[in-house]
This record gives sequence, structure tokens and C-alpha cells, in this order.
Amino acid sequence: MKKVLQDIEIARRARLKPIKVIAKNLGLKEKELQLYGNYKAKVPLAVLERLKKRKNGKYIDVTAITPTPLGEGKTVTTIGLAMSLNRIGKDTTVCIRQPSLGPVFGIKGGAAGGGYSQVVPMEDFNLHLTGDVHAVGLAHNLCAAFLDNSILKGNPLNIDPASIMWRRVVDVSDRFLRNIKIGLGGPQDGFERDSGFDITVASEVMAILALTSGLKDLRQRLGRIILATTKDGKPITAEDIKVAGAMAVLLKDAIMPNLLQTLDNTPCFVHAGP
Repeated sequence: MKKVLQDIEIARRARLKPIKVIAKNLGLKEKELQLYGNYKAKVPLAVLERLKKRKNGKYIDVTAITPTPLGEGKTVTTIGLAMSLNRIGKDTTVCIRQPSLGPVFGIKGGAAGGGYSQVVPMEDFNLHLTGDVHAVGLAHNLCAAFLDNSILKGNPLNIDPASIMWRRVVDVSDRFLRNIKIGLGGPQDGFERDSGFDITVASEVMAILALTSGLKDLRQRLGRIILATTKDGKPITAEDIKVAGAMAVLLKDAIMPNLLQTLDNTPCFVHAGP
């Protein structure tokens, strides 16, 4: 009986084309790419200005029921459909989200598809890629640090510590961090309060990254995030604690989609989180 190859074995046998070739076939110029090695690149949003007069293509949305722990095959279907359409002569591009390292190291595993319907390089795709999820986590946690520090340094905004709804994030599934006490150790280490960690891809910052149309829009959306309230019930935003600009700078590269390819060299944009 012929051996059934595992996903990683199939991925490693793929004949990848240089990402510059994939981009050229899409109509992108080499100078418009920010290369991450031979097989990954970021595409600046400025490309949209050059292509704004081009007729829009057709959009196919692949969705499913709420997934079980093992997934329901949305990614496999999306990638396979694009590969099939290209095979019959339709110019098609895949667009999928970046995976969270939590499920990657859990029972679900990677999120690059499966079998002969995969995005490659598979290991790079599943592990960090170009660092966008880490940028989201850093921006989120910087905001949390600014918020607590504002209270510690005299609380000029009259923030009610009990009203804080902005927890911290980490991109692993660690249930022991879901509910914790922070600020232990004395006055130099902050003030004690209950808090916790969520998974990075569940951050409101990730939702904003997925919705934003550019750096200016990103900056404005981040500034409107509500973090807590004052002691008389007024909302406190990221703009109020003067952290929105720093958050936007940390995300300046993350707003650019990543360009990869499938096993048969179909172009694949990878952007934002699950």
C-alpha cells in the first residue's frame, strides 16, 4: 500500500517559486514588495492607489459552523477552491488569516490547510510568519502598562481601578494566566488588583487591524478604544492616556498583508488573525 504522506512531508516536497515571481504574476512590481527571504513578502497599502482604477474581481467567502477543537476545514476548502479555479484558467488569489500559536501547539495544530491544500512555507506560516501577531500583543500590553502607570503616578484622570476592562494578552493557551493578581511586591511594583490574560488574537487591537484601511485610520481607531471609566462613570480611552500613537507605530508593518503561495503556486494573502 502506498504510504500516506503527512502534511509536513507534503509541504516540504513542494516546489516553491520565488515570491517575486508570484507577485509579478499578480501584477505587483518588485519595488512594491518588502521581502522576508525568498518566499515571503509584505505588500504596502500604497499599491491600492496604483491599482484603484482596476475593475474589482469577484469575492467568494468561505465560512462554516462554529469549529470543533479539531477545526471544520474552512482553510482547506478555501485554499483548495482557489487552486481549483486557477487550474481551470481563472485568475484566483487566496486570502486567509494568520494562525494563533495557542491552537498551533494545542490539539488543533497548524492552520495552513492540510493534505494537498496547503499554504507554504508551512512552518513559517504557522510559527511567527513576519511577526504581526507579536506586534499586536506588544501594542495591547503597552496600552495596559500605560493605563496602570497612569493610576500609579497620581491618577490624574481619576480612573476607577475596579472598572478596568483592558486585560493583558499572550499568544499561547495558558489557562493558569486567565485570572491573576498583579501589582504584588510593594509600592515600587504597582498596586494590587485582579486581572488576567487573554489570547493575543482575541485582542480588540487585532480586530482593529483587520478592519483598518490605513495608518491614519488605524491611529484613530486605536485612540477610541475604551479601557476603563472614571470614578464618576466617564469612559477612559487609549487617546486619554496618550498611548494610541505608540500603538500605531508598533503596528505600522502589521497593517501590510503578507504574500505567500499554495502548493501549486497560487498566490495567497495572509493578514490579521483568526
